[in-house]
Amino acid sequence: YKERSPAKRNRLKGSVVDFRQGICRRSSEMIRIGLTTLLRGYSITKPLPRVTTLAARSLTVGHSLCAPEKNLDKRIITVIPGDGIGPELLESVEVLFKHINAPIEFEEVPISDIAGARLRGRDSLQKAIDSVRRNKIGLQGFVETAFHGTGRPVGMQLINELELFANVVNVRSIPGIKTRYGNIDFTIIREQTEDAFSGLEHETIPGVVENLKIITRVQSLKIAQFAFNYAQKNNLDKVTAVHKANIMKLADGLFLQCCREVAELYPGIEFNDMIVDNACMQMVTNPYQFKVLVVPNLYGSILSNLGAGLIGGAGFVPGYSIGRDYVLYEQGARHSFGQGAGKDVANPTGFIISAVAMLHHMNLHTYADAIYDGLMKVIKSKKIKTLDMGGLSSTTDFIEAMTEQIMPII
Repeated sequence: YKERSPAKRNRLKGSVVDFRQGICRRSSEMIRIGLTTLLRGYSITKPLPRVTTLAARSLTVGHSLCAPEKNLDKRIITVIPGDGIGPELLESVEVLFKHINAPIEFEEVPISDIAGARLRGRDSLQKAIDSVRRNKIGLQGFVETAFHGTGRPVGMQLINELELFANVVNVRSIPGIKTRYGNIDFTIIREQTEDAFSGLEHETIPGVVENLKIITRVQSLKIAQFAFNYAQKNNLDKVTAVHKANIMKLADGLFLQCCREVAELYPGIEFNDMIVDNACMQMVTNPYQFKVLVVPNLYGSILSNLGAGLIGGAGFVPGYSIGRDYVLYEQGARHSFGQGAGKDVANPTGFIISAVAMLHHMNLHTYADAIYDGLMKVIKSKKIKTLDMGGLSSTTDFIEAMTEQIMPII
């Protein structure tokens, strides 16, 4: 505004006056004219990549999810139990929701790669897809991938058909949990629709197998922009791209180039890149240097589990898979813990934090805060500890202790 000539400034002032008068008279035509005049002469000096802007979607997606908290009508969410301890984790969350009178109703749609042909079939998968499309939001346990067979696993099919391109894992120290490092706080943003997880592999001749690593410009730009938008929205000043472009010069080179292009659009955010093997070493020697890491699919799987180990284990890490229209909250470290299934030994902490994030997403902040406060009180008391926390308490003991700390909301 100050750089304009006096004549242009006068015209701009006049436009502002007209615009304000148009609002006062509630005249849609005056508003349109005022906006047109105000914006004339302004242009974006550098074109954005051809990807959807997701600045406001790291925590909020869709339209129907933003109802005010005073609207206490029941809201239906999709629930995918998954395998291993997944059903027990979901049962724990359901107990907490019922105790606190959260206005949430579960719509359960099981799918699995290992629990039989029925849950692996197209009918079960389609029911899950239709449910998520209808409800926009959900909770899911980890859907285990079978080691046998060919073709894309059912969990990956769900991700791709719903276009949940970003997996977000929050690696944050839990107060009261003693680990080698304290006060860790960084986020891993993983592109999860392509790379070596594309499910495209074949045996060319007996004894020789090819697995196709797919990296595209469209998805690389999309995940890079999501990562920078996430950093900007959460007041984080650094994004690190993790790659192996020194060896995979075309595939990872394309991913890195896309990250660099997007980084130029965010001059206020520091950008650097790191080769994946070095990133693993750096994460265990100095995790404080990271704020947001943006990674292709395979490296994201590795780094997410490495990050989980830094804060106490897989039971402490929350996460979610998100696309343009849908979001599924889940375990941050993808382990079904099949050997613990049905034994009442699972640590529900990370999954409960994911459920709390979902409640915030749905603008049910009072319920979310109450559950999170109850969780922190139980952990800090150090009286109730599951096996991975160094104790002998059961999952049921842990949830009962939480309900004693949480007053139902009427």
